[in-house]
Amino acid sequence: MSIQDYKVELEELLGTVVKEGASDLHLSDGRQPMLRINGSLIPLIKKSVLKKEDTDAFLSVLVPSEKKKRFLETKELDFSYSFEDSARFRGNAFFQQGKVSIALRLITKKIPTLAELHLPEILSDFTRKKQGFFLLVGPVGQGKSTTLASMLNLINEERAEHIITIEDPIEYQYEPKKSIIDQREVGLDTNDFYSALISVLREDVNVLLVGEMRNPETMAAAVTAAETGHLVFSTLHTNNAAQTIDRIIDSFPSTQQDQIRIQLAASLIGVFSQRLIPRISGGRVPAFELLISNSAVANLIREKRVHEINTVIETSSEQGMIDMNRCLADLVRSGEISIENAYRYAFNPKMLERLI
Repeated sequence: MSIQDYKVELEELLGTVVKEGASDLHLSDGRQPMLRINGSLIPLIKKSVLKKEDTDAFLSVLVPSEKKKRFLETKELDFSYSFEDSARFRGNAFFQQGKVSIALRLITKKIPTLAELHLPEILSDFTRKKQGFFLLVGPVGQGKSTTLASMLNLINEERAEHIITIEDPIEYQYEPKKSIIDQREVGLDTNDFYSALISVLREDVNVLLVGEMRNPETMAAAVTAAETGHLVFSTLHTNNAAQTIDRIIDSFPSTQQDQIRIQLAASLIGVFSQRLIPRISGGRVPAFELLISNSAVANLIREKRVHEINTVIETSSEQGMIDMNRCLADLVRSGEISIENAYRYAFNPKMLERLI
């Protein structure tokens, strides 16, 4: 087939992703194309098994020649791809056994609201802060990017601010409303997250989204930005609030940990952890934990008692904090999720047992 034929085939596959409500498309040598729908992988049985030349040609359609050249040198590549007017895809290409594989995640053009995502209204409180450090955490594929996009878009709708995002690659594209929004892609608009963060402090920014904190230098720069009067949002692949705080502190050499601990205690405003859980009626529904940093939490961070934060969350619902186990128990009682899935996603199954 010609490259044009492969483009037509790829567009058909991407259209199937959108039509079937899938979250991901996998293209690998030796397998049929596969969709991930509601967390499960499903092969497209009417499609032929892909060969090495097929995945290689699909990548040529997805990325320009200079990016493909870089991929062949580095063996991994993050990229994005616009599909018609309805969606974008975040992609990653990689080698396995010497052959190209591609994973594509659907990013809808319309940014959903917090209500449409079935997320707590209290998240909007964090979008109205003037400064501070807010983290959204959880494993890959649990909706972190979409939640952050919803929160940023709320700022865009409500206030005239200068918002800068640093992403790898750019995922949701924002339409400026009340705010100015500048989106910078690592590798295209800046060399790396750290360089962009150092530069951003001279760009008259109010709100900053750091797509991912990959090293201590980036973490330190993000925390400093929050300390110096900016509202900073970012993500980490951690399970809950306490683990997130420990992960940040432990990323630094021991000689720097006391300093970052003090900075984090002063700048952190909240940590939101979410999971997407199979719904009994079909689809997925979020379960979540919310830590709201107050003087008690700040003291625990400074005094190296982060492990006690779980107890603070469990006993502070009147302040707006949300305990994951209580959230799971509520979803079970309302008939949204099964007891089996509640236990599967619980941070503390024994505690959940007492709540159900």
